[in-house]
Amino acid sequence: MANNSTATVGGGCFWCVEAVFQEVKGVETIVSGYSGGNAPGKPTYREVCSGLTGHAEVVQITYNPEHIAYADILVIFMTTHDPTTLNRQGADVGSQYRSVIYYHDEDQKKIADEVVKQMAQYYEDPIVTEVSQLDVFYEAEKEHQDYYRNNQSNGYCSFVITPKLQKLRKIHRDKLK
Repeated sequence: MANNSTATVGGGCFWCVEAVFQEVKGVETIVSGYSGGNAPGKPTYREVCSGLTGHAEVVQITYNPEHIAYADILVIFMTTHDPTTLNRQGADVGSQYRSVIYYHDEDQKKIADEVVKQMAQYYEDPIVTEVSQLDVFYEAEKEHQDYYRNNQSNGYCSFVITPKLQKLRKIHRDKLK
């Protein structure tokens, strides 16, 4: 894992984004968590869901750049959620569900800006995805890790996550494990 890289993105509920990237070739690990807030200390799920901490639900993706490029990760991200809705993904509403790319260095920032610009032509509405430098990543509680795999019969998983996975499998077939 010494040559692996890290990407941090948020596009609505972290359970959805985690489930998508678990199927992507070159992705080694995914950790659900929180970033971008201004409340002191490590936030809890309940605090983040209140919308008062300023944190977004995000996933931190460890990937092998020899098998998948950072730009490809961002394209998959941008096409498996709606980057045109401000602080909302479907029925999930609030700043904690914002579309965001947290870059780890200047190269990632350049790539993120370019991908967002390129993706704009595929959407009718303007892209509102935030591109910000990663400050701190807080790992979410254990019950939020591997959520879809552990809870596939849950209604949210069936009605929200499964269709996202079907879309992923249709448009990114060549990038899957």
